[in-house]
Amino acid sequence: QVQLVESGGGLVQAGGSLRLSCVASENIISFNFMGWYRQAPGKQRDLVATIISGGNTNYADSVKGRFTISRDNAKRTVYLQMNDLKPEDTAAYYCYAQRSFNSYWGQGTQVTVSS
Repeated sequence: QVQLVESGGGLVQAGGSLRLSCVASENIISFNFMGWYRQAPGKQRDLVATIISGGNTNYADSVKGRFTISRDNAKRTVYLQMNDLKPEDTAAYYCYAQRSFNSYWGQGTQVTVSS
């Protein structure tokens, strides 16, 4: 069973930065698709950023220009660099990976941005 472990969340003031990490228990080259989602209390889980095996990336409009997703295959890690954070970015952030017809989720890491 694939395991994804997120870290890097915390409390930050508006305008600050955080970098989230997601370490996989297996070689991430085998995943077709990895990404970050977030879920605020009482809201649905929304896509934040994705990176495919070829390296192409995609972002939600709300984070374009502020967040950057990247991967380090040797470390089996996907990162989410978050700059210029806003209170509306407050949510639990989840790492996601897909391989063929199987999908995997991490346990989530909380990001709280104070105004």
